[in-house]
Amino acid sequence: MIRQLKKAAAPGAPRQGSPEVAEVVAGVIADVRARGDEAVREYSERFDRWSPESFRLGPEEVERIVAAVPAQVVEDIRTVQANVRSFAERQLESMAAFEVETQPGVFLGQKHLPIAATGAYVPGGRYPLTASAHMTVVTAKVAGVQRVTACTPPIRGQVPAATVAAMHLAGADDVLLLGGVQAVAAMAVGTETIGKVDLLAGPGNAYVAEAKRQLFGEVGIDLFAGPTEILVVADDSADPFVVAVDLLSQAEHGPDSPAVLITTSEDVAHAAMAHVERLLPGMPTNDMAGPAWRDHGQVLVVDDLDEAYRLADEFASEHVQILTEEPRRALEQMRNYGALFLGEGTCVSYGDKVIGTNHVLPTRGAARYTGGLWVGKYLRTVTYQEVTDRAASAALGELCGRASRVELFEGHARSGDVRAAKYAGADLPWAPEVYAPTV
Repeated sequence: MIRQLKKAAAPGAPRQGSPEVAEVVAGVIADVRARGDEAVREYSERFDRWSPESFRLGPEEVERIVAAVPAQVVEDIRTVQANVRSFAERQLESMAAFEVETQPGVFLGQKHLPIAATGAYVPGGRYPLTASAHMTVVTAKVAGVQRVTACTPPIRGQVPAATVAAMHLAGADDVLLLGGVQAVAAMAVGTETIGKVDLLAGPGNAYVAEAKRQLFGEVGIDLFAGPTEILVVADDSADPFVVAVDLLSQAEHGPDSPAVLITTSEDVAHAAMAHVERLLPGMPTNDMAGPAWRDHGQVLVVDDLDEAYRLADEFASEHVQILTEEPRRALEQMRNYGALFLGEGTCVSYGDKVIGTNHVLPTRGAARYTGGLWVGKYLRTVTYQEVTDRAASAALGELCGRASRVELFEGHARSGDVRAAKYAGADLPWAPEVYAPTV
């Protein structure tokens, strides 16, 4: 039985932007497509009040900006990127290429080819979100992407030095101070000065997300992303104060970020809710976390952990944090989540900022059918075939002929027929005078 102690006051975010957002985005994309750099500059001036001589930062300018970043910040960036790089490298190692001889003379293989050029969108505007540079640029470079173009907007008209440092240290080939739909569109369609990419990755606001949605197909994207989500599963061993702090850690992402607690303990539920109410007024980000908790926060009490995990799977949340006595049970019982955080010793904020797994994850229930950004997203898994044995090719040709004619694909059938005729002397009734095979 589910007892709901706190309901979401507002409905969930729509799966795509509002008609107004979609219309604005479509107009910007069309304009950038038609007028290139001129349109990019006009929109940057209009939306960000930013119109430098060049949006691209040259090597000397990048070095100057990085040199001005405090040494501890640079050291921390390097440490976090090493964590991200290490995990991405292990992911890459797990993607082994192979070739197998399925029958004598029939060879089938698989290999992984990196995408040639990707665009990494690193959001900003209000805060320097350096972590997104680690996740999008480092992972692409581990995959072997040759050209990574990284874009980030100015912050209140100023250069976000820490973000520039993160993009540069991650290995970005082009660093652009450019944000919003105009940045995404420029990377996707290409302009006079901004090279076209093959895939767009990275989070962003509703306009950026809508731009990626509209451009999908012309370029690849990492995934469709919505507001950040957290779901905590807790039993009676959980510390209610830790539960409250961790819920608010994700609520501060934005006023539409869902924060959900599912617990087997009514005492933990009430205590955590009370802590949230005490903590919110003093949070510097209360302008975001407050509305998120008020409108999208939920607290549900269930009878046991089996029910808790079933309910959590229905939510299919981006981040699921397990604060229970035996957190690894969730690995066996849960199926739908973007990322799982097991036990009090870890938290979603570690995944967001420092631990090494990727923080670009599915939202709005998409965890039911996809995982998050990983090194494999920047690779194309391709196959190849070779048949060196004439008898094997002839047998496949006869099989192909029969299978194709069941589907009324005569042209396919004839590709098989001609090999059966050439390699095994089979009849070729549809071209008896045109082709005389020599066995």
